[in-house]
Amino acid sequence: MRTAGAAGMPEPALSRATVDRAGEHRTDEAWLSAAWLREGTRVVLVAEDRTLVAEDGTGQAEIVLLPASAAPDGMRYFLGSDTAGVDYFAVSVPGLEPYRAPGVREGGLRELGTLLAAGDVGLLVHAVALDAWHRTHPFCPRCAHSTDIAFGGHMRRCPSCGTEHFPRTDPAVIMLVTDGEDRCLLARNAAWDEGRWSVLAGFVDPGESLEQAVRRELVEEVGVRAESVEYAGSQAWPFPASLMIGFFGRTTDPAITVDGEEIAQARWFSRAELREAMTEGVVALPSGVSIARMMIEHWHGGPLPRTPSW
Repeated sequence: MRTAGAAGMPEPALSRATVDRAGEHRTDEAWLSAAWLREGTRVVLVAEDRTLVAEDGTGQAEIVLLPASAAPDGMRYFLGSDTAGVDYFAVSVPGLEPYRAPGVREGGLRELGTLLAAGDVGLLVHAVALDAWHRTHPFCPRCAHSTDIAFGGHMRRCPSCGTEHFPRTDPAVIMLVTDGEDRCLLARNAAWDEGRWSVLAGFVDPGESLEQAVRRELVEEVGVRAESVEYAGSQAWPFPASLMIGFFGRTTDPAITVDGEEIAQARWFSRAELREAMTEGVVALPSGVSIARMMIEHWHGGPLPRTPSW
């Protein structure tokens, strides 16, 4: 019998990155200004979770990077530097259509996450996460004064009261639980369309450890108690500000009691049952951009049918 474990699980699509974030430069305004003016500097345009890409005809895509001299005005974020000495920034724009060229299209992070190379994915995840925070946090929560971008886009400073505000990240646990027969527990959220299934997940409470959050969410949502909890991996999910922290769990008591509010259905699947349900169109799993899909396929022992996903 195979048992769940983190060893050998592929790296989640949105966890890939090659560009050094070079955080030591964020507080150096002179360095940032000089980097922006360097000839080799490249800029990612970001409009919410979307950017411009070019496709190579093989199903892969790459981000269209502009020289800084051709970049429009907008909120500017320093993303880092690569081993070739190229510095990267992102600029926030209200829309991408004015900057499209022949052979270029726009796409969102959910779609592009599995189509882009690691370097481009890392840049886009970073840019989308920063932009989501800046667009929704323009004012100081202490005095309500408008704030200014600082630290290369990694902080906002209030000129009125001097408070410094940093981007938030909301930790959420996501867990694949197996029972004594090595079946996988999947559930359907009450807000989802019929046929959409995934592993369970939930936000971490204040003052709670990750393992405690896994056990609490399982009991609250489906009445299952995990005897063991093992870290699987993590993935940024900037929609708008989550970090998905994956765990594999085990239980010896497969009895399920759904909460009837957040969870509409939950059931155990053997590997054969899951393949059959997907082939028949009864179950649609998350797309390959999600750590949930990675965890399910790791438990399954290999890729599952590429049926419609969400």
